[in-house]
Amino acid sequence: MQIQDTIAALATAPGAGAIAVIRVSGAEALAIVSDLFKAKSGKKLIDQDSHTLHLGNIVDGSRILDEALVSIFKGKRSYTGEPTVEISCHGSSYIQQEILQLLFRNGCRAAKAGEFTLRAFINGKMDLSQAEAVADLIASDNAGAHQIAMQQMRGGFSNEIAQLRQELLNFASLIELELDFAEEDVEFANREEFQNLITKITRVLKRLIDSFATGNVIKNGIPVAIVGEPNVGKSTLLNALLNEERAIVSDIAGTTRDTIEDEISIGGIGFRFIDTAGIRETVDVIEGLGIKKTFEKIAQAQVVLYLINSEKFKDQAELFTVEIQKIRNRFPDKPLVLVANKIDHLSETEQESINKQLAALLSEGNKSAVLLISAKTGTGVEALKEQLLQFVNTGALRNNETLVTNSRHYDALLKALEEIEKVQMGIDAGLSGDLLAIDIREALYHFGEITGQVTNDELLGNIFANFCIGK
Repeated sequence: MQIQDTIAALATAPGAGAIAVIRVSGAEALAIVSDLFKAKSGKKLIDQDSHTLHLGNIVDGSRILDEALVSIFKGKRSYTGEPTVEISCHGSSYIQQEILQLLFRNGCRAAKAGEFTLRAFINGKMDLSQAEAVADLIASDNAGAHQIAMQQMRGGFSNEIAQLRQELLNFASLIELELDFAEEDVEFANREEFQNLITKITRVLKRLIDSFATGNVIKNGIPVAIVGEPNVGKSTLLNALLNEERAIVSDIAGTTRDTIEDEISIGGIGFRFIDTAGIRETVDVIEGLGIKKTFEKIAQAQVVLYLINSEKFKDQAELFTVEIQKIRNRFPDKPLVLVANKIDHLSETEQESINKQLAALLSEGNKSAVLLISAKTGTGVEALKEQLLQFVNTGALRNNETLVTNSRHYDALLKALEEIEKVQMGIDAGLSGDLLAIDIREALYHFGEITGQVTNDELLGNIFANFCIGK
């Protein structure tokens, strides 16, 4: 792909602010801006060194639009890999539009979504997976998502894939070379080394594929459904977790008729909490629809927080363990946190009695956590947050391991693994090099899809359409 024109767009968020940055990129970027900029030094912008800053006025003929600071990047020494100018002007929406319209009248075209990063990819400044990581970095709203995006933008994932692809490509070349000497019955590719490579690639692909489950929830936030019977304090707990009055709270059972969602960061990981309608038998049609939606949200959630009212067991603590087991049987396949709420309504003796029942449960080696809290006073809420963090495999983040977060990459990895397994089956069956080469080429194709060695206009359009304009 060859791009000849010069593009311009606002690189900072739209709206008024202290300053705004307008980015111009393309072969004529320096020439266009140089004609519209009068430096305080009196020197022509186009004659100045790369990576320098210049103070002056943006002018439209004799009219001064703004005093601005202009950065210039010559040749390929820029984000896009082509001459680039960045204009830091005052943040008035009027000034921004006046400068942009001036640039458009003098030879620039309005940039499309993600076009600056697309040019960086086309000009070899980054591969496709790194370009996608740029969008993830912009969208990151917690420490975990930020760390994954930074690791991928630095090339951790693509470097690993590119190395495997190159090693496989080298063997593919040798195997295909053998086809030219089929009558001589020679082997250029050492079969033992080739087997070791296939084993290595299989191991790496499976590790990357398995990492998607962790990487995807860290990137997008972990959905947690807060469920239980009416009036057990689900909305109060949501407000306590968010530290704001997000949900309406009352003593009337069935107050929450629809789901309420909000997200917070705990320990650098995003959690999306879903407050649901209380589960009970009802003849109220609207409440019944809310309960139906509750079960839909439970199915979508990664973790279920099930609240029970600890007051129910103040006189019969032995029924606490019976209730816990009933709830566990209802959610056999979900990570489950059982929360006994409203302990502020219990005396110390009553709390102690329930704690004894809880200790007995823990001694039995039960997997699901059971916590005693008061959502109203905040007692135990921090312990609940710590328990939620234990459901996330953050060890991979701490060890800076590669985590796959992109569904496109995940799909390509699955397809590549399928082809590699066909190669392994061919080796085991003693197939000839020409048959092995077919599956190897397919695996190489799927590797190339990830890093961008194999691409097309439709794929690039789909990827960069999700970017913001100006990036």
